[in-house]
Amino acid sequence: MRLVGVQRPFAAMLALGLVSIALNVTGPLLLGHATDLIVAGALTPGPAPQDGVAAVSGVILVALGVYGLSGLCWILQGRQATRAIQRSAYRLRSEAETKLSRLPLAYYDTHPRGEILGRITHDIDNSVQMLQQALSQLTNSVLLILGLLIFMCRLSPLLAVTAVLIVPTATAVTTLLGRRAQSRFTEQWDTMGRLNAHVEEAYGNHTLVKAFDMSERSTAEFQEHNEALFRSGYRAQLLSGSSQPAMTFINNLGYVVVAVVGCLRVIAGAMSIGDVQAFVQYTRQLSGPLTQVTSLASVVQSGIASAERVFELLDADEEPQDAPDRGCTVARGLIRFESVGFGYVPTKPLIKDFSLTIEPGQTVAVVGPTGAGKTTLISLLLRFYDVTEGRITLDGTDIRDLPRSSLRRQIGAVLQDTWLFGGSIADNIGYSSAGATRDQIEAAARSAHADHFIRTLPDGYDTVLDGETVGVSAGERQLIAIARAFLADPAILVLDEATSSVDTRTELLVRRAMARLSRGRTRFVIAHRLATVRDADTLLVLRDGSIEEQGTHTELLAANGMYHRLYQAQFAHQAVRLPRSAGGPTMN
Repeated sequence: MRLVGVQRPFAAMLALGLVSIALNVTGPLLLGHATDLIVAGALTPGPAPQDGVAAVSGVILVALGVYGLSGLCWILQGRQATRAIQRSAYRLRSEAETKLSRLPLAYYDTHPRGEILGRITHDIDNSVQMLQQALSQLTNSVLLILGLLIFMCRLSPLLAVTAVLIVPTATAVTTLLGRRAQSRFTEQWDTMGRLNAHVEEAYGNHTLVKAFDMSERSTAEFQEHNEALFRSGYRAQLLSGSSQPAMTFINNLGYVVVAVVGCLRVIAGAMSIGDVQAFVQYTRQLSGPLTQVTSLASVVQSGIASAERVFELLDADEEPQDAPDRGCTVARGLIRFESVGFGYVPTKPLIKDFSLTIEPGQTVAVVGPTGAGKTTLISLLLRFYDVTEGRITLDGTDIRDLPRSSLRRQIGAVLQDTWLFGGSIADNIGYSSAGATRDQIEAAARSAHADHFIRTLPDGYDTVLDGETVGVSAGERQLIAIARAFLADPAILVLDEATSSVDTRTELLVRRAMARLSRGRTRFVIAHRLATVRDADTLLVLRDGSIEEQGTHTELLAANGMYHRLYQAQFAHQAVRLPRSAGGPTMN
């Protein structure tokens, strides 16, 4: 655990613990001295019995004061420990949140969201709980063991050696069980991560699960993960829980041995009864922290397993460091792809030797079959991923030499997967422009032809959307996302299937609005519906990450190539007319 900035509270906690332990181990000596006074006849009737009573009473009062002061130190120490741990937990969560924003998208491609959420929430909480108990209880237990051993050696080295024989035996048992439990706890939290990932996917897409009648299968998969979690958790808790009964048996055995040897030493006149009483108390106190250390083993092992998962996240490779921000300048919109190569898997290149120039104010549309690399081009332009070969330039500057924030401020993107945040519709539209006024938000919505449907909602622009966006269709979600891009007023518009979920009439209106918005701006459009990109200045047909064809709509149709085949496949139905008779369809 990273205890940054908590050195002073930790030092205070350690000092209070030392004082409390010193007072705590002094108590048995005082009580032993009181016993010796009684045995020596201090309370035997004599010429001044009140002197004996006063002597014993004084010792007892001092012992009470010592124990009271020790308890006060324990309380203050607990307060310092809580302050240090909670401050550290706060900073750890902040560090994890910052780390998530610095991780490349490739990390999210290989880690389920449910597992990442599990690391940020459950694993951090479990690590903090481990730290809470380890710093206070475990530290105190270790210090108390050391203090007790020092006082025991002062009373009787022979009895101290007898009592110390408990420690290696207990350590051997704890180590043996702890090693076996550690791997089980790691397995338990890994299984917990898989279970969280399944729950996040199943319930985050419950509509799809129900649509394909996969509820039973989803439940069966949950039961498999739950059963695996039960087995790993049962084994881990069984192994870690076995250590405390074993320790109790060892401690009781040592307690009996010390009592017998102590009695023999009294008979031999080598020790007083008060010293034996104090030593027996020390032995009993010694068994307490030893048992506590053992009982904390399961918590510590579980916490270490969780901490390893958190540190694995915190130590993951981040995005390459940003270039220094030299101030935001408005881009002209000249984009060049120069011999670009890229692959999500290094051994499987997707984009190969791709070159393209997009002039300022030009509209370039990219079409092609699924998996051709169309969306990947947008991801590279926005620096979600960095190219592995070649370079991409904006106004002649390699985008890798630009801060990501500065680059993305120049680009208004409407991506294929529309996402709305929890909050009002106005907040969602205004997300692209900090400080946007209500009038600007509503103007952007009107430009995207979203104003009408928004005003029909119960609270209009103040309608709060939840994670499911109940009452808002997929097409309306897209219109809100388009309005968000309009509000950003970017130099470059990137549209990835931006109108795929809206009806034909609304699509036509949005296209006209985009045409107005795009005047003087560079547009990079990806579409499957070729009707939406026929007016583009340049059409690119991608195939296996390379440009198969390039030209205008008319030129590509005349070339009778891949674009012609795609176009014919989409609009072949327009050549079919229904017959007037009851026969089948006829072709014109």
